[in-house]
Amino acid sequence: MIDVAGFRVMRAIADAGSFTAAAASLGYSQPAISQMVRRLEQRTGTALVERVGRSVRLTEAGEVLARHAVAVLSALDAAEEEISAIAGLRSGRVRLMAFPSASAVIVPGALAALQAEYPGINVTFSEGEPPGALAALRSGDCDIALVFAYDGTGLPRGDDGLETLHAIELLTDPVRVALPRWHRLASGPVVSLADLAAENWIAGCPRCRGHLLRSCGLAGYRPKVTYETEDYMAVLGFVGAGLGAALIPELNVSRAAHDDVVTLPISPGSSRTIYAVTTPDLASVPAVASTLEALAENSRKLTGAAEIPAAILI
Repeated sequence: MIDVAGFRVMRAIADAGSFTAAAASLGYSQPAISQMVRRLEQRTGTALVERVGRSVRLTEAGEVLARHAVAVLSALDAAEEEISAIAGLRSGRVRLMAFPSASAVIVPGALAALQAEYPGINVTFSEGEPPGALAALRSGDCDIALVFAYDGTGLPRGDDGLETLHAIELLTDPVRVALPRWHRLASGPVVSLADLAAENWIAGCPRCRGHLLRSCGLAGYRPKVTYETEDYMAVLGFVGAGLGAALIPELNVSRAAHDDVVTLPISPGSSRTIYAVTTPDLASVPAVASTLEALAENSRKLTGAAEIPAAILI
């Protein structure tokens, strides 16, 4: 096998015309150049240079190696430059996936700040609910997944050998109940879920529906789910029309409103935790690490937290 050093030596000999001059240009000793050429000749099974007086010239096989060395060394230099750019945050690609409410609230400010500080980092974005986003992370189709987990539940995992994830807890998102403005409980400071046992309910995504069932179960009943939609504007529309109640995370309420709907804290209280998740290996890539930092800092600003939580392995 011909290594990179071999290509450099053959190119230097072709340019310099002697072992001594080639050694000087590469910073090697003349005996070292001679030894490297002999090793190359053993590997290729043919003569690569021939001596002509005090100089040397390349054989036909040597000329082939020297000619290809130009392309090989150029490609290597280009690769090293790209890697240096990525390591120095002059460039880099990050594929981010997030669920809709995080897309509306957390992501835009974070990416704007990242772009301002590191214009060479290219972030591509797509939406996905937590199970799909984590599946994309496990399969290598995204680099960072924004996901959430309700109280009492863990992040969805797969039996695929990926045992450890690198996660930053971005924020805790309280859950509120949405009621029609004229509802009998709409004027209170807090609504007990036990007092809503007779209501119809509008459920959201599968994980949100599971949270609704668990929360009402703790209050002593199974909720009557009459409508299901993953569009929170549609949920508010149903509630505003008097078709039922809904549990809505505060993050969703902050970017959606309806004149005929009020949202109130619930008892017992409940929340979901939002995480930025990647793999331990990706977390060490500068562009990914900087994107994680931007997401964490924007989340800190949104919540008014004093500091960003440390990353954890889960």
